[in-house]
Amino acid sequence: MLEYKKGGALPLPLTSLNHISLVCRSVDNSLNFYQNVLGFTPIRRPGSFDFDGAWLFNYGIGIHLLQSEDPENMTKKTEINPKDNHISFQCESMASVEKKLGEMNIAYIKRRVEEGGIYVDQIFFHDPDGFMIEICNCDNLPVIPLVVGEPVRVCKRVSLMKQQHAVNHQQQQQQQQQQIVQLILPKAIHVTEEPHIPCA
Repeated sequence: MLEYKKGGALPLPLTSLNHISLVCRSVDNSLNFYQNVLGFTPIRRPGSFDFDGAWLFNYGIGIHLLQSEDPENMTKKTEINPKDNHISFQCESMASVEKKLGEMNIAYIKRRVEEGGIYVDQIFFHDPDGFMIEICNCDNLPVIPLVVGEPVRVCKRVSLMKQQHAVNHQQQQQQQQQQIVQLILPKAIHVTEEPHIPCA
């Protein structure tokens, strides 16, 4: 596996995400979707391009649509899989988004993520070419940088479940040891009281 080690060098001097580029079966269909479903606005595209496409912009990000050279052979995803590649947008009202998707007859699925008592709701659906869109209220979840040395790919829920299992196992062992001690001690130790002799 190729690793990119810091080795004292700084990462690339980036400032922000500029755009995402999507290959489409039909630029017209995708243009309609990104304008009328997601609220993007078409913007001027350089005339020097010698291939069909369209540029859109909103929410501080651009979407560049590129016409496929072989649209008939593009595979179309039908299953909405939250673990697939996707772009996510923040929203003000999940209920309004869900209502609008229903009115537009756009199939979607819902998920909920929990971290430390904080809940994030997610709605996933496809664009006309099967590229997945997520709408969420992700700003509920604070962005917390990892501590140096903290594992990057830890699933906290799994980690907490393992910790709880270890604690439960330890508690069970302690209870068993106490039960054994209670069973053995009365039989092994016989205490007799000596008469009290006062000191002279």
